[in-house]
Amino acid sequence: MKNMSTNELEEILQQEKTIQLIDVRETDEYAGGHIRQAKNLPLSELAERTNELDADRPLHVICLAGGRSMNASIYLEQAGFDVTNVDGGMMNWQGDVSK
Repeated sequence: MKNMSTNELEEILQQEKTIQLIDVRETDEYAGGHIRQAKNLPLSELAERTNELDADRPLHVICLAGGRSMNASIYLEQAGFDVTNVDGGMMNWQGDVSK
């Protein structure tokens, strides 16, 4: 599984506005503040909603601290996705946050 820092993610987001980024935190956590480009897909719903993701594009996964996104990344990688886990999650995110 590939990993990247939140700083690396921020650099990519500045260059590429159409990145496929999912936030696997629960809906209430996401509503409290998230990266604008991130789609909320809670880990608890991931298995039922995997079909909402584009398997032909790289996928970046974030959560609060990195644990849930790591679990989601393992699952998605086994399902055939090109996945990168964002280490440190939103706790380390220094960029803009949308609510």
